[in-house]
Amino acid sequence: MSVRYTILGLLQYKDMHGYRIKEVIESDFGNMWSINHGQIYQTLRKLEEEGLVEMLEVTPSENGGPHKKSYSITDAGREEFTRWLAASPERPMIIRDPFLTRFVFFDFGRTEDALRIIDEQIAYYEGQLKGREGHMPRRSRHGPYVQLMSELGFSFNEMFLEWLRRAREEIVQGLEAAGSPAASGAAD
Repeated sequence: MSVRYTILGLLQYKDMHGYRIKEVIESDFGNMWSINHGQIYQTLRKLEEEGLVEMLEVTPSENGGPHKKSYSITDAGREEFTRWLAASPERPMIIRDPFLTRFVFFDFGRTEDALRIIDEQIAYYEGQLKGREGHMPRRSRHGPYVQLMSELGFSFNEMFLEWLRRAREEIVQGLEAAGSPAASGAAD
């Protein structure tokens, strides 16, 4: 996902400061992408140098931290964003998930560790699903594309939870079939 075009896209909705941009990315795109403050501010600086955004105002932070700089998209920024939006995507979807990379190698570790980590993932994605359910009505106010994207995130979340539960069950059944003493504690 492009930080540059995500920022330009978010500024289409309303003017924002860097911290708010990060919050929106984490809440709306967190299932696809993680980002740090440095990426946001570095990209905003570059976009400003290119004339694609402009800083509107600088206000003091409520908690005594750095001042907040509010940004707005310029006409040139809208034109650049429209060109990007009309172009075909650069490549197909890629899922980069540290858990899935680890999952592939669980055979080389302890099964109880694998089950513990799977349980942590299940708990995490159950929480994500509850959060997504709460956001669904709000997303529908932003038009069909945002609503459809929200539904996709919800469906991915449900699918991944279903897969995690099935994977856990199959691992426990394999332990039970092998007569492993770890199976009795893993069935919880």
